[in-house]
Amino acid sequence: MNKTILITGCSSGIGRMTVKYFQEKGWNIVATVRKFSDSDAELTDLGNVLVTELDVTKEDTIKSTIEQAVARFRTIDVLLNNAGYGSYGILESTPENKIRMQFEVNVIGLLLVTKNIIPVMRKQGNGIIINISSMGGKITFPMGTLYHGSKFAVEGMSEALSYELAEIGIQVKMIEPGVINTNFATSSFDLNIDSAITEYKEFTNKVLQAFEAGAKGSEPVLVAETIYKAATDGTSQLRYIAGPDAEQIIAARKQMNDEDYLALIRSQYGL
Repeated sequence: MNKTILITGCSSGIGRMTVKYFQEKGWNIVATVRKFSDSDAELTDLGNVLVTELDVTKEDTIKSTIEQAVARFRTIDVLLNNAGYGSYGILESTPENKIRMQFEVNVIGLLLVTKNIIPVMRKQGNGIIINISSMGGKITFPMGTLYHGSKFAVEGMSEALSYELAEIGIQVKMIEPGVINTNFATSSFDLNIDSAITEYKEFTNKVLQAFEAGAKGSEPVLVAETIYKAATDGTSQLRYIAGPDAEQIIAARKQMNDEDYLALIRSQYGL
């Protein structure tokens, strides 16, 4: 019997590419989107793919999707927590609703989806939960207070959760991508800067210029390949780095103390 993976955040980018990749490998896919759009017809036309609406901040949609998935495919072998939101900018300029949204999606939403799928995997006696973290869960860049905070949380939650779930036959794994060429910057990226607070002007200009001049990222298929490896390699490996930039930066961070790392990043941003 074909294995089944449930993937959140399939409207575009890594999520959509992973649907296609696993489908080509013969898997059953539960592809979730926050709200159906015309572009999602591409997914519904694929064989062995169930497309549902799932908003990670609304538990009723999570429960409904899991019920539909089990009814259609009987098991859920892998969960990929991919849905994400990125709030960047100056904390003083960020409204409360965006602060809360950052953690509602990347942290609370991930926990809610995971919590509701655990009973299915517990009854099966097996399963793999794969969380999309980021190299930004191991290192930080300027203006990323909220985004990095949420990804650091994903790292800690995933590692701690792995202890208890191992007792019931469920593995927890993380993917740590570097910069990926997706539309994250337009669909899920939220920049908060208040030009009226002039004290940050020089700082934000330098950071934004450095962002624009940043290196070209890897393609989403690289992350999909890494996710597939995590789902099928049969190991207890916890973390998988995806992308040469992530490999380089994470390795460098491990070798540097805080003072040296912060100085390096400041120099790269001209701060």
